[in-house]
Amino acid sequence: MTTENDTNSDDNENEEAAAVKPEDNASAVSTPESTSAAMGTGLSEDHVREALKAVIDPELFVNIVDLGLIYTVNVKDREDGKYDVDVEMTMTSPMCPAGPQLVGDSRNAVSGMEQVEEVDIKVVMDPPWTQDMMTDDAKDQLNIF
Repeated sequence: MTTENDTNSDDNENEEAAAVKPEDNASAVSTPESTSAAMGTGLSEDHVREALKAVIDPELFVNIVDLGLIYTVNVKDREDGKYDVDVEMTMTSPMCPAGPQLVGDSRNAVSGMEQVEEVDIKVVMDPPWTQDMMTDDAKDQLNIF
């Protein structure tokens, strides 16, 4: 049951969320929940990681997020209301033959998101990838116990 005080409290919270300016939200970008809550339709790290799950390693047939190839996702506010996204990812080995394809597919997956303006994909080899970085789902798909 909603009381008048509950309704007023909800209205105040909505007004406060609507009053958030992009520059006030800079610290919230690193926490997906606060970005989405403050911006309403804001882009979060979780949104980007979900889009990257569409990128499948052509040799292992598992998405690159569950493989643990995505190290960092940094979502940055722009003045025009869009976002720039920086991704640091790795490969299963330094000479991974699928590397260029995975980088290109990752760039396409993120740049295809409506709110994204610019995408930077950086391949890093430190720390080196290990099977311990995979999710349990990926390990199950690859029969690694």
